[in-house]
Amino acid sequence: MEEFTRRYLQAGQTSVANYLLDHFREVGMTTDQLLLYLQLRRLMDRGTLLPAAEVVAKHLGWDAQKVYQLLHEMITQKLMTITTIVDGQGQKQDTYDFRLLLEKLSQVPVQQAVQAQQTPAAKPAQENQRAAVFNQVEQEFGRPLSPIEMQTINDWLDQDHYKPELIELALREAVLSQAYSLKYMDRILISWEKKHLTTAAQVQKERDRQAERQAPSKSAAPGDTTIPDVPIFKLTDN
Repeated sequence: MEEFTRRYLQAGQTSVANYLLDHFREVGMTTDQLLLYLQLRRLMDRGTLLPAAEVVAKHLGWDAQKVYQLLHEMITQKLMTITTIVDGQGQKQDTYDFRLLLEKLSQVPVQQAVQAQQTPAAKPAQENQRAAVFNQVEQEFGRPLSPIEMQTINDWLDQDHYKPELIELALREAVLSQAYSLKYMDRILISWEKKHLTTAAQVQKERDRQAERQAPSKSAAPGDTTIPDVPIFKLTDN
């Protein structure tokens, strides 16, 4: 028993607010997402700022694909983000940030708590569009997106205000070039932004304009060659 007590105390504790446990469903959080949150908090409290999905999956008895899917959902629902911090040695590190979750909790009306638990909230159309972008990128890349890649797409939508249709168009460009990389897509999106192209229709119009400009003129069309007149001289004997 003494040995167990020693190991129990050495393992430390993870503090979880009862308010979160009381109201997690009201902010759109599922039970699986709550379990994932608890494991992430545990590992982060032990110094692992960005726990690997495989490590978390092992502790929960899940496969890594399920963890990736839940991370995808939580980022899409704006329950968390990935931010960069500077540690005590001055090194930059990525970490999970749950301030958005706290903001959502702070907006839960106490008088609607019981009703919110009984009636699931409908997903806004914006969240559905966001999820569609995530799913399409994962499908074209043929793999799950990493948490950092999920955050990149969120930043495109929330900070850069790129429309989903524009991101999907950049994805098609990347796939055609066999460049399965968000960095490649980002360069495409930035190039369009510099040209003030904010919709798929504007991008297509710009393509048509460039195609017309690069097309050969009719005067230089193939087969329309002019043979110069050859002068004829009369040769006479001197």
